[in-house]
Amino acid sequence: MKKIILVVAAIMTFMAGNAQSSKEAKQLLSEVSSKVESYDNIVIEFKYGLENTAENVKHETRGDVSLEGEKYLLNIMGTTRLFDGAKLYTIIPEDEEINISSHNPEEDQDISPSKMLTFYNNGYKTEMGPVQDLKGRKIQYVKLTPIDSNAEIKEIHLGIDKQTKHIYNMIQTQDNGTKITITVNSFKTNQPLPQSLFHFKESRYKDYYINRLD
Repeated sequence: MKKIILVVAAIMTFMAGNAQSSKEAKQLLSEVSSKVESYDNIVIEFKYGLENTAENVKHETRGDVSLEGEKYLLNIMGTTRLFDGAKLYTIIPEDEEINISSHNPEEDQDISPSKMLTFYNNGYKTEMGPVQDLKGRKIQYVKLTPIDSNAEIKEIHLGIDKQTKHIYNMIQTQDNGTKITITVNSFKTNQPLPQSLFHFKESRYKDYYINRLD
């Protein structure tokens, strides 16, 4: 009987620790989200890495994204993705092709650029991870596990700068073993962005094939 009591006590202590960890993680993520939403706009330069050891795949590239509310302009791997709040424009200079589609938030399950700094607010269980000292910065990690057991994402580790409350990196592991890492190299806020930045001008692409998907 004494052993059973000890086991039950250990389980209860573990559960209480997990509940506290989850509460602290949610509080930290709430602070990060509030900080992000307080800015008029955000301009980020980042490094993107994809690795799958089993498939012998490893790829790294750099990109940048400008965000203003739901609108964004993303440049990565020679492709530009522009979202003006209603339509998404994917511009591929190599093929001289542009794909234009309407945005349906109910069908959009991906972590789009406009969601990348707040995606964690829904659909994930959270718990505090370790603190790491990276280049003199204290980075607090939060582990995110999808509530949906059928999700392709296995887990996400979100690194947060403890001082600025800005996201430093995101490490996403998928069920197939693929690991995607996005590391923020530059994080600028409230920049003097031109009004035309999030407007698509078809006249600039006279020689491009324009594919209107809807």
